Amino acid sequence: MKSRPKQPTVPPLQLDTMRHEIIRLLEAETVSARDISMAVHIAEREVYDHLEHIRRTMHATGGRFEITPAECKMCGFVFAHRERLKKPGKCPVCRNQAIHEPLFRIVPQFD
Repeated sequence: MKSRPKQPTVPPLQLDTMRHEIIRLLEAETVSARDISMAVHIAEREVYDHLEHIRRTMHATGGRFEITPAECKMCGFVFAHRERLKKPGKCPVCRNQAIHEPLFRIVPQFD
């Protein structure tokens, strides 16, 4: 049997960058990093790198990057002054590891 040479695979046409897709998602609704990773089909740990970059560059896009802080499910402690975007490992008060994820959104600012 003769075998045909394989044709090279052509990647799907992508009109926007990954960060543009994430920004569009953040402008539409308040979402967690897990929701973003499922929507744009990347690993959750990659989402945090993109979110950090988006947070630093929001002054140029004319919006405000808002974070709803993570919260302990057991005692209700709110991680209000946390600078890192990732979900904390455990609560400093009750040491429980059941923590609600932080939520992110972009609010457009009008001049």
